[in-house]
Amino acid sequence: QVQLVESGGGLVQAGGSLRLSCAASGGTFSNYGMGWFRQAPGKEREFVAGISRSGGSTYYGDSVKGRFTISRDNAKNTMYLQMNDLKPEDTAVYYCGAKVVGGYYYTATNFGSWGQGTQVTVSS
Repeated sequence: QVQLVESGGGLVQAGGSLRLSCAASGGTFSNYGMGWFRQAPGKEREFVAGISRSGGSTYYGDSVKGRFTISRDNAKNTMYLQMNDLKPEDTAVYYCGAKVVGGYYYTATNFGSWGQGTQVTVSS
């Protein structure tokens, strides 16, 4: 199975931007739909965005639509999440996952090979 490593998190002021990366190794990256999820303390893991194997289809959680953009570069085995107009409520650990079973992109149980996560903190 593919192994995933997230990077790009950090501390940013409200209204700022960050770009997260998810680097894949050990598998055929282009065989997997991919997704970003986030988890804040005391809350369940929340769907952020998903992208199909080719990148031709993308999906977003309601809270990030119009602000975040998911993309992938299969030649570089990497997925990205461009986050603009960040808000304090975006503060969480962000995880990338590979879609290992069928079903909806917004369901975390359809994903596996989770990375270790990267912290995003947005100050007001």
